[in-house]
Amino acid sequence: MQILKRMFEAETSFMASEKKDMAILARAFHPEVVVHEPTSVPYPGDWKGLDGVAGLMQQMSKAYSKMGVEDLNCCGSLNKLYVSCTLHLTLRATGVSITQPFTEVLRFENGLLIEATPFYFDTAEIQAGLLV
Repeated sequence: MQILKRMFEAETSFMASEKKDMAILARAFHPEVVVHEPTSVPYPGDWKGLDGVAGLMQQMSKAYSKMGVEDLNCCGSLNKLYVSCTLHLTLRATGVSITQPFTEVLRFENGLLIEATPFYFDTAEIQAGLLV
């Protein structure tokens, strides 16, 4: 859980910072990190490197005015974690709130996230919420 806590702290600190300092991300993300987002979310594709993660976080911030998780659970090893939780999103464009199960496979190298593959329960619900 320590490694997850450090990753989440880096994400929230980066998103809250005005300068968007890459050193914040470098505390938890490997320089060669890749995040594989599904094609059916507002920020699809593979986001590579610290610049890619920074861009992904900016796109997520544009899509959602609020993001939160509860009931965070994980299992696995120091190299590969399987994470599940309940995801709460508020869509910035429409104000629609979405709550759904979420899971993610995270791979680490030397304590830094090198690969993430998120699985949203219902991406159609997210897309529909953007169009309301």
